[in-house]
Amino acid sequence: MEIHTLVLGDFQTNAYVLIDGGQCWVVDPGFEPDELIDFLRGRGLTPTRILLTHGHADHIAGLNALLAAWPGVPVCCPADDAAMLTDANANLSGLIGMPIICHPPDELLSPGAVLAMNGLSWQVLDTSGHTAGGVSFYCPQAGAAITGDALFAGGIGRTDFPGGDFRRLADNIRRNLYSLPPETKIYPGHGPASTVGAEKRHNPFVKG
Repeated sequence: MEIHTLVLGDFQTNAYVLIDGGQCWVVDPGFEPDELIDFLRGRGLTPTRILLTHGHADHIAGLNALLAAWPGVPVCCPADDAAMLTDANANLSGLIGMPIICHPPDELLSPGAVLAMNGLSWQVLDTSGHTAGGVSFYCPQAGAAITGDALFAGGIGRTDFPGGDFRRLADNIRRNLYSLPPETKIYPGHGPASTVGAEKRHNPFVKG
């Protein structure tokens, strides 16, 4: 299992490329996705799925470019954030004068779903609270969790945007992320990677 991080655009959004046994998935293609597309082409990779942790503009802005390069790749989005892909105000891009309207999702994801990637299983975890439908993707075999803007190294996602709820986010982090093995590597939507154990011990916003 390979997990590659590419930092995209002025918002410094972490896009992830997951590779296993010839399959390639992309997570959260943000603004200025040329580096991501060049990486995929340079490795001779064709994405077979695009996963979104949530619907904010800086995590979906590269969708249209990716789909222009590889038409027909299914877009998988949390069900409760689906409308954000086609509503520039809901995904916040309209508020910054850069309206983003994306391809609507092909597959709606709900917590508890399991996505199969060859012999690996990626579990969809409820980490809503930054947005109404935000999810994380956890692969026990790889010891990895992609947390979007729910949990960062030393931080958590903002909850003052529409759909945000601090108590809900904190409860979901404790219930669904801090319950993972402490050595689980956390791949957040912005900033460096961490581990579940480190965040349980040191995260100042949500105590373990």
